[in-house]
Amino acid sequence: MKKELLIFTGIFLFLALSMHFKEWLSHPIEHVTSLPTAGAYGVGAFHPLIFTLVIYIFILIFRVIFSFFGRSK
Repeated sequence: MKKELLIFTGIFLFLALSMHFKEWLSHPIEHVTSLPTAGAYGVGAFHPLIFTLVIYIFILIFRVIFSFFGRSK
């Protein structure tokens, strides 16, 4: 469970920094406080968690597939 939470947090930080790099460098506090009014693809303030969850599930599928093939040998 701790490993999965670390992976999820890593994906979250990677996506946040890569998608909003200029905002995090220039005005990070204003960027975080404007999150409740965010309108990213119609999901609003929860868009960071939703996008992270989608990427996490995508990576999890590949991890399960690779572990399945790794055990079959």
